[in-house]
Amino acid sequence: MKKNTRISRINDEILKEVSQIIRGELKDPRIGSMTSVVRVDTTTDLKFSKIYVSVLGSDAEKESVMTGLKSAGGFIRRMIAERINLRFTPELQFKLDESAEYAIHMEQLMGQISKDLKGRDAE
Repeated sequence: MKKNTRISRINDEILKEVSQIIRGELKDPRIGSMTSVVRVDTTTDLKFSKIYVSVLGSDAEKESVMTGLKSAGGFIRRMIAERINLRFTPELQFKLDESAEYAIHMEQLMGQISKDLKGRDAE
């Protein structure tokens, strides 16, 4: 399948703009400073963009941030429409990305396994 460079550039531009908007322009107290945009996937017809967000904190904080982002979705979409010259501004869908936490968990498991193997070799 051919990689669509136009969609790739649009994804990069949306990622950059949404990151700036979350960092500097949203005043919602539910959205903390430990929120970052990881990836953006836009459909080829530019109708929808899935924005994957990573949040460091407890499950309650994650839920609060996602609620805040969903309520600010219209504002974020309007800001993107002003900044990026597109015929259609995609509808934004925020998704929680837990890949960083999964990687940390896997690293801890690998460390535990290697520690157990070293202990077994010492016997």
